[in-house]
Amino acid sequence: MISADLRWRRSSHSGDTDCVEVADNLHAVRDSKNPGDSLTVDIGRLLDVVKAGRLDH
Repeated sequence: MISADLRWRRSSHSGDTDCVEVADNLHAVRDSKNPGDSLTVDIGRLLDVVKAGRLDH
């Protein structure tokens, strides 16, 4: 379960919508349009996938 008192941040390059936010502890991500739902992640593995370009559209 993800703590309700996490602080969230988004890239300064993001617009007002369609953003992925990262929890300040780097263990969760969420969609800025639907902040009630979030996903716990291994941030190191997620960054490896993003850097390698292995995300499906």
